Amino acid sequence: MVSERRALLIRFARGRLFTAHMWRGFVLAMITVLFTTRRGTSLRSARRIAAVPRHSYRVRVVEDDGGLVGVPRKFQPTPFPYHHEMELRIDDVSNLGVGVGRVQLPATSTNATSSWVVMVPLVLPGETVRVRVFRNHATYSEADLVEVVTPSPDRVQPQCQYFSVCGGCNYQMMSLPAQRRWKQAQVGSLLARLGGITDATVSPVVGTEHAYHYRSKITPHYDAPRKAEDLKVGFQRRGTRIIIDVDQCIIATPAINKEYADARVALMEQMSKKLPKKGATLLFREGDGAHVETDPRKNMQQQVNGITFTFKAGEFFQNNAYVLPLMVNHVLSLCKGGGSRFLIDAYCGSGLFSLCAAADFEAVYGVEVSDLAVQAAQANAQANQILNAQFLCGSSEAIFSQVKHLPSADTVVLIDPPRKGCDEQFLSQLFAFSPKRVVYVSCDPATQARDAKIMLAEGGYRITSVTPFDLFPQTRHIENVIAFERD
Repeated sequence: MVSERRALLIRFARGRLFTAHMWRGFVLAMITVLFTTRRGTSLRSARRIAAVPRHSYRVRVVEDDGGLVGVPRKFQPTPFPYHHEMELRIDDVSNLGVGVGRVQLPATSTNATSSWVVMVPLVLPGETVRVRVFRNHATYSEADLVEVVTPSPDRVQPQCQYFSVCGGCNYQMMSLPAQRRWKQAQVGSLLARLGGITDATVSPVVGTEHAYHYRSKITPHYDAPRKAEDLKVGFQRRGTRIIIDVDQCIIATPAINKEYADARVALMEQMSKKLPKKGATLLFREGDGAHVETDPRKNMQQQVNGITFTFKAGEFFQNNAYVLPLMVNHVLSLCKGGGSRFLIDAYCGSGLFSLCAAADFEAVYGVEVSDLAVQAAQANAQANQILNAQFLCGSSEAIFSQVKHLPSADTVVLIDPPRKGCDEQFLSQLFAFSPKRVVYVSCDPATQARDAKIMLAEGGYRITSVTPFDLFPQTRHIENVIAFERD
């Protein structure tokens, strides 16, 4: 069927442009060419895409060594044609978990020979690989991995059958020690490139032996199927928004996978009776006692360092119960150093750091923009009989106006911002308050490096320690802790 449609295309329309305003069978042929050659989508999927009304597709049909290829309408053919294959050596892995290789472009009448970056997923530094280009940008190209010609000694067999297509993990093909070495190197590289900081020593990454079955929360998705048997529940295909069917997630805890399997069966039975009009995102979160909650409004409990935290299942709480206590203890040791008497916890959430640290300070003050999180922090303080913790609802940028009575020389400020990092207003007020010590916890070392540059240049601080934590093995994500001090 596919070969017949390809033959029809080349006979009828060699080298021309076509749109979905032409008859339906012709559109189906074009979509089949495009999707079966680009990402291996089945003919059945192409039929389903073609049946969607009022969508226009536009491809240019060309021939290469492998036969007929549908080139995406917006593809830029410079410096490589679509699906061009080549060998290259991988020099590095980016902070997004993608391999970085370089090829020499030939000299032209206007440009000398130049080095061109090619980004490739699922590869390791030092490997020689064969790749296929699918997108050219202004300064680099993206390619799919075709073959590992010379593997790295750090390459291992991925344990998940979906790893090559699922976008959830980045490093299952890399041994755990190698993952942590590269995460350590990436923190140092980000500090140097984005922060201009080259003299900070990055400590080895802290983690545990739990490389799989550690994650205490997953959020699989499904789209509304046309038929019950077409239901796919899982995660996004690597590099796309397409949902692929995943029957288990091996970085999730066993309790979550059991609940997930039961939910998939129940969902299929439900859809055999009535199809939904739209898709949804599911929640599976494990708390103490291996209890798994699926309702984001329900309360969960988790104990950290002897403190019991209650929080809504749908709200943020760290998802690795094995590494979390190690990170909390490290952060508290940095906060307690120097004999500080007071702690200000900006972006405090439900009080994780504040309440764990309360016994070591005369008073702790937490601030959070979410009113629900503040209520949870206050309730957690009361439930754990912690009397020296106060929690304030409002922007962290305004916290220092509420704690003017604290002596800055005796106060340590703990920062744990969202992925975007701190804004200029917050940093300006921090510098005006001028605490002797600041401890910065970040889920994005890139924005942390940007903020660190400002803290050194404008705040007069110096870095005393940098310690990454591996809360998310098999993925590119890093939790990083930097301690700052000023004289």
